[in-house]
Amino acid sequence: MRYGGHTSSVAVVRDGDDAPTLILDAGTGIRRASELCGGDAFKGTILLSHLHWDHLHGLPFFGAADREDSEVALYLPEQPDGASAVETIARGMSPPHFPVRPDELRGSWTFSDVEPGERQFGAFTVMAREVPHKGGRTFGYRVSDGRATLAYICDHCPTVLGPGPDGLGEYHAAAMELAGGADVLVHDAQLVVEELEREAWLGHAAGEYAVELGRRCAVKEVVLFHHHPERVDDALDEIGRRFTAPPTVTAATQSLVLKL
Repeated sequence: MRYGGHTSSVAVVRDGDDAPTLILDAGTGIRRASELCGGDAFKGTILLSHLHWDHLHGLPFFGAADREDSEVALYLPEQPDGASAVETIARGMSPPHFPVRPDELRGSWTFSDVEPGERQFGAFTVMAREVPHKGGRTFGYRVSDGRATLAYICDHCPTVLGPGPDGLGEYHAAAMELAGGADVLVHDAQLVVEELEREAWLGHAAGEYAVELGRRCAVKEVVLFHHHPERVDDALDEIGRRFTAPPTVTAATQSLVLKL
């Protein structure tokens, strides 16, 4: 009731702009991004971290992008099987599973792959690095406008690389590079430490890992993200109270606004 129930989507707005031009992931939360466009069409980039349903199924319901005057460039991690971006999305978004294919969305759409490395998306420089997560190639992203930096590692299973120094998972090079010195780290916190042994096989991290990664990387604020779907509001409050600064720790809520 307080934290919200939509799945992963983060809209990024540059200072001085009236609407987002970069959106990270297209879970059901992307429906809310239409409100940020103020009645106008979305014109910008949607960058997917991976192709799991909870990061994609909001795409055809993003009203500001599904209209004749929209201009959308959608990118997803290059797939090991060589399938094109639009073919990959269409596996779950086409009949008989869904009535509309991705290439039937209204407006001007392009579908492309992204590889590990650094590139420019409009006003933002984005670094992509592959991170371990079960069931498909998954990227974390580091977004900067030259003044502020956001690290986004939304689905992450560091325990597959070993227990690490504290049993929470390995603080590996990709995670450290993405998070290093960031103003904000938005990180997978589906689990807590006492749940790791039982549930880490599903591909997620503990909130304790996210906070310690932030501390090791001198991050100013860690946002605990991708909450366990059975976690109720009071339990999330209690998890938030486990951590004391530094870094500052915030449990993500729907429509949370961070000014960097």
